[in-house]
Amino acid sequence: MSADVRDEPHAHDADHLGRAGRPAVAGGAPGAGNAAQAADPELPGRLLRIERDALLPLLRSRAEADLAARTACPGWTVRDVLAHCGAVLVRVVEGRTGKGAFSPEANERDVAERADWPLERVLDELERGMTDAGPAIAEAGGPLDLVALGEWVHAGDVRDALGEAGAYAGEGLPCALALLARYSREREHLPLHADLDDQDEPLFLGTANGDAPPARYIGDAATLVRLYAGRPVVGARYELAGAAEKELRLFG
Repeated sequence: MSADVRDEPHAHDADHLGRAGRPAVAGGAPGAGNAAQAADPELPGRLLRIERDALLPLLRSRAEADLAARTACPGWTVRDVLAHCGAVLVRVVEGRTGKGAFSPEANERDVAERADWPLERVLDELERGMTDAGPAIAEAGGPLDLVALGEWVHAGDVRDALGEAGAYAGEGLPCALALLARYSREREHLPLHADLDDQDEPLFLGTANGDAPPARYIGDAATLVRLYAGRPVVGARYELAGAAEKELRLFG
């Protein structure tokens, strides 16, 4: 797995999700033991629409110069991340998801092609993608579900770079945690029991192997997302037992 934190779980062909892994085939919501259940096909679209309603007004309220801030994604500014996200989502909407469509080369090309666009055009494309990608993801029947999680993580990257509250959190967090839990089980990732300060019930991630008890995490949900996404956790307060930070990283 690449160390590039732009390596979020995007689907780049019919059978694979980004460089990070395969499409999720089992679902589960945070809490209630997080037992595997049939995946909710509307969940990714719901996550995108929730984040759209929160993020787009924030972006349109900021000066264009603010979007030149560097992000956790090496070499990318806030504007670059937004251009990337809009391109990915519109590609999903238009059904251009064949092999190589979400490769690192395609991602860089998308950003370069939008470098001269007016900012409003970049934001309009992003809004269109966040609005319309949900039905296309649902129709695909699973292989594109994790695109939504990747874009939500990027929204956290944007908030973090702009110094805005709510990075890797906010109203969409329960949807994001459900997708993350499903993805971790599909990847047969190491088992972890997370007691989240800001959620009512524990979250179970990964797949138990019977050889050892699950790792334990105590802390807030946003920091847990950062750990799984390979984002910085400098200054965060949490407890992790039974696993090293690097072992939690699923993508990024």
